[in-house]
Amino acid sequence: MTSRNISRNTVEAIVRQLLRETNGSKEGVVDAIVAAFSEGGAVSAPKPVEAVKPRKSELVVSISARHIHLTDADVETLFGKGAKLTKMKDLYQDGFFAANETVMLIGPRRRMLPSVRILGPTRKESQVELSFTDAISLGLDPPVRESGKLEDTPGCVLVGPAGVVELKRGVIRAARHVHMGPEDAAYYGVKDKEMMKLRVESGVCSVVLEDVLVRIGKNIKLEVHLDTDEGNAVDLEHATKIELIK
Repeated sequence: MTSRNISRNTVEAIVRQLLRETNGSKEGVVDAIVAAFSEGGAVSAPKPVEAVKPRKSELVVSISARHIHLTDADVETLFGKGAKLTKMKDLYQDGFFAANETVMLIGPRRRMLPSVRILGPTRKESQVELSFTDAISLGLDPPVRESGKLEDTPGCVLVGPAGVVELKRGVIRAARHVHMGPEDAAYYGVKDKEMMKLRVESGVCSVVLEDVLVRIGKNIKLEVHLDTDEGNAVDLEHATKIELIK
C-alpha cells in the first residue's frame, strides 16, 4: 500500500462528503476509505445508495358488481326534484359509498335488470358498469373501458320512482384495474396508466390476469377491482394467495 500524507482538514472534508453521499452510513464511509487506500488511489465518492422503497400496503381485491354512477340532474329526474343520494354503506376507498337508491335498467328489446345499485358521489356524466354476462342478458355489447372513457359506447334506459332517463351513451364493461397511491406506485415501480398482472391462487386453480390498469392518485388505498365474471373465474372467494406483478 502506498503511504501518503493527508492533512486533517482534507480527511474531515472527505468524511463529511462520504457521510452525505451514503446517507450517514458509517460502514459505507469506512468501506470507501479502506478500498481507496488499499488500491493506492485517491479517495473517491462511493456509489449512491439505492433509496429504500416504501413498504407496500396490504393488497385488497374487490369484486365490483354491476352499478351506476349518476349526475346530480339525473338523480333528480329519477328520484324527484331536490333528491340526493343517501348512503347505505361506505366503500373501501375513502369518500365513496353504495347508495340506498337503485333503478331499473332496460336494454334493447326491453330486456331489463330490475334493481341496479347506484354508487356515490355523483359525477359529471352518468355511467353504467356491467359484467360481460350482464351485458349479454340485456342484449348489449359494451366495450371494455377505463371508467370515464365513454366515447362510442352504447346507451340504455334508467327507470326510477319519479322518472326516466335515456342515456345516449355510457354503458361499459369496466377494465380490470388497480388503485394505488404514490408510495405503492414507487414500491411496484409503475406509472399511471401502465399495465400489471394479478396472480391468484385458489386451491387447484391458479390464474394470472393480465392487463390490470394502474390508476394512481393521492390518498388512495391499494385495491384491485374485478367484475363479477372475473371474480368468479378466479374463485376469488377461496383465494389462498394473491399478488400483483409488474
